[in-house]
Amino acid sequence: MRVIVTGQIGLDKKEYLNAVAELAGQQGEPLGVFHVGDMMYREARDVRPGRILDLPLSRLTALRRAAFKDIIAQAETCRHLIVNTHATFRWRHGLFAAFDFDQIALLKPDLLVCLVDNIELVHHRLHRDHVSDATLKDCMVWREEEILATELLAQAIPGSRFAIVARGRHADTRAAMFRLVLRPAMRRVYPSFPMSHVADMPEVLAEIDAFRAELAKHFIAFDPGDVDEKLLLERAIAATRDGRDWVEADPHPLAGSRQTPEPIRVRAREVLDIAGDIDGQIYMRDFKLIDQSDMIVSLIPELPGGIPGLSSGVERELQHAFEHAKEVYVVWKPKKPPSPFITETATAVFPTVERALAHFESRGYFGERNLFGH
Repeated sequence: MRVIVTGQIGLDKKEYLNAVAELAGQQGEPLGVFHVGDMMYREARDVRPGRILDLPLSRLTALRRAAFKDIIAQAETCRHLIVNTHATFRWRHGLFAAFDFDQIALLKPDLLVCLVDNIELVHHRLHRDHVSDATLKDCMVWREEEILATELLAQAIPGSRFAIVARGRHADTRAAMFRLVLRPAMRRVYPSFPMSHVADMPEVLAEIDAFRAELAKHFIAFDPGDVDEKLLLERAIAATRDGRDWVEADPHPLAGSRQTPEPIRVRAREVLDIAGDIDGQIYMRDFKLIDQSDMIVSLIPELPGGIPGLSSGVERELQHAFEHAKEVYVVWKPKKPPSPFITETATAVFPTVERALAHFESRGYFGERNLFGH
């Protein structure tokens, strides 16, 4: 499996992908990881760390081509490999491509992944490690450009697939990336659940988190909750209402990464400026996560008063999955029975998560499958 992983600056992709390779090694499956940026710096020893993008485009291109030439040569000796690079750069030169199509075509990647993370964390790391005046808005735009450019590149390479993977806010997603690279025949699932309107219900949130964790154990899970700036926006709105200029964001550090000892502070006004981008990208990204999945599994909890926790977002996700010929499974917890709009579009409805998991196990969904069939 040959995989190219893209993503904007500020993701700490190197740390993340090295950890994926370490996990693969623990399983006895060597995974080569090539960091294009490091390889370019080794070629340009006169350039100080963090300043390579300030070089003239002609030299930047020459350094990148030299790095990819070495990767293509070494690829023949690697059964599995990941190339850590970017699809685009948004820097002092403006917006420009970070790849050469002829070299990507020679490498013949099987999969192109765009890694994403919460934008306040990306913004924080970018300013921590580089001389930059990028705003949250700049980072949001760059992320969208990176996703689009990576997807288009995958479409242009015969036999290549595309996926979006999040680093993870509350859980470590390295296992999902490992499976995507080394267990590509495992089923891909989109966990669907209410988010915003249960944020102040700890018991419901605990039930949802347990559901997400169970799916992540058995599938390649593309969890929409792994990137969610909606919470940041709600905090910024509350801060503005209370007359505060700053909002604190939980850094959600992953095991093995450089941990931020204190919560990250973000200007509330700057968060409010990207409110439209947050909503638009959630809408776009979540549908793409469904599209790259084999199935959707939705948990509908029972809220206080016996009300079904069926949000408009979950309804729209279920409909989108059904219309795109995905398997649609619903775990319906409320005593009130589901409407025909649920039952008529669902592959199956279960009363508990345990019943759903037992069904998946009985159908052999927890193992690998033939990629050309079910």
